[in-house]
Amino acid sequence: MKTKLKLLFLLPFFALLLFSSCQEEKVEITDPVEAETLVAESTLTTLISSASKMDGSKDNIIDEASCLSVELPVTVIIRGLEIIIDSEEDLKVIEALYDEFEDDEDTLDIVFPITIVLSDYEELVIDNRQALNELIADCKGENEEDDDIECIDFKYPISFSIYNPNFQVIDVVSIESDRELHRFIKRVRNAEVFASLNFPVTMIHADGTETIVNNNEDLESTIDAAKDACDEDDDNDYGDDDFTKVRLDELLMTCPWDLYQFIRDGEDLSIEYRNYKMLFKENGVVNILTPGNEIHETGTWNTRLTDDGVLLSTMFNDNAGFDFEWTVYELQAGKIKLFKSVNKRLILKKNCDVDIDITRERIQSYLQECLWRISRISVDGAENDQDYIGTPLKFYENNVVKLRVNGELVEGTYEIGTRNTGFILQITLEGRSNLKLEWLITFLEQDLIKLENANNKMILERYCVGGDDDLNEIEAILLNKTWRITSYEDENVDKTAQFEDWAFGFNESGKAFAEGEGRNVYGSWLAFRTEGLFLGLKYEDDTLLNILNYRWKIVEITENMIKLKDYNANGGIERILIFEKW
Repeated sequence: MKTKLKLLFLLPFFALLLFSSCQEEKVEITDPVEAETLVAESTLTTLISSASKMDGSKDNIIDEASCLSVELPVTVIIRGLEIIIDSEEDLKVIEALYDEFEDDEDTLDIVFPITIVLSDYEELVIDNRQALNELIADCKGENEEDDDIECIDFKYPISFSIYNPNFQVIDVVSIESDRELHRFIKRVRNAEVFASLNFPVTMIHADGTETIVNNNEDLESTIDAAKDACDEDDDNDYGDDDFTKVRLDELLMTCPWDLYQFIRDGEDLSIEYRNYKMLFKENGVVNILTPGNEIHETGTWNTRLTDDGVLLSTMFNDNAGFDFEWTVYELQAGKIKLFKSVNKRLILKKNCDVDIDITRERIQSYLQECLWRISRISVDGAENDQDYIGTPLKFYENNVVKLRVNGELVEGTYEIGTRNTGFILQITLEGRSNLKLEWLITFLEQDLIKLENANNKMILERYCVGGDDDLNEIEAILLNKTWRITSYEDENVDKTAQFEDWAFGFNESGKAFAEGEGRNVYGSWLAFRTEGLFLGLKYEDDTLLNILNYRWKIVEITENMIKLKDYNANGGIERILIFEKW
């Protein structure tokens, strides 16, 4: 595509003489060489003219013609919506409306009159669709060879030396844009002016690389070699974004791809293959994965560039139903549309949220390694985190799971299952109905497991006993001592007195106990690390001690004191709790 350049009109020749003579900018001019003078009917002047033509393919989503462009702003109507397009970025608005529905017919109406810019930068005002269609009919068809060279551009400014018939330099003309260059070269080709290009000149290729040329011969060979080196995107497929084979290969390997729509031999198999995925690997291997991310088919893939665009070939060992060489007819950041025939079409949608390495064996291995702390559980919009403070889970080989509550283990069962959407984890524990839901495993790492279903979410964080020196030290300080609360502040209000004469203790089984006002209260405790050190406290239902049920940030700890804080979402301190050895 053309490099964005400032557009200026070229002044008439004699006005240019006066104008350029007033310029303060110093232009270096080499001694004239007759061999470097541009010849009206030479290959070089033709190549320069073609490289400086107006590229009309950027707005093909509006006019479906690559030899002309609609001057912005222009008003269009799509599905009854009137949209003003006043920049190239706004073309994406049209594309987004087209992509909103897969099977609808994309139509666009233009509000006339409009101004059309032709490939030679001539501007025409037209008043109706018929006049536009007549101009479009004069353009080449989609991807037909034309004179416009879009794969290389001049880096502006450039300058030309202008000669009189005696081959004497009479002026220097500075060129700032494709528009100016194209009109100047037109005068050269019409023998209205004798000129030579002042070297060196820098040429910009489609991939952004640059080449410095030092004479006419180098310039001609550079333009000629580059003219067919890229996809000029002279088609009406607005969604392909001028992609290349390299870009397609890189995109395919970024993430797994959902089989969003699959039509084979005229039969729509989209529902049957919904939640299946394709995984493209660097070594040319492609896997079709089941909803549980297990390998369903293994095959090979490759891409190649042809006159018809980029083709993607997929070949599978045991399933000829996917053995096609697909035409890639639309490429977006998150979607690839493939076409073999009217009866064979495939749409892939990128899915980077899925963990392709989730397997039943890996899930079991991680679950059984250590304890797991429920750091978040939300069911039907209600946060149930408080119910699981200081109460980690332990998973065993025989599908037994135990929840540590008040230092004692409550036994239940768990099951790892497979559904169309992937692997699920279901936990059955008496009195814990919110765990019994079928939790879809959406993320799996050694230290973190994320689960979801409908409007519910749960996060498990690993807790390994004895695996952290800081936690070991904290536990050694807390255990087998009697503690009292010497300070409790709630939003800067001192409420310590309500805990007077209460005694607290912690034992190694995870049981917390408190004694005061003639009663004993038991609960759970757990020291853990997650972006800092924390102490989780959860006491049985008690009007007073329930206010202590929280995951407190440990800010200071000694042999005789532990200082805890409760921070709000903005990082402000809401509460401070201090235990001291009694």
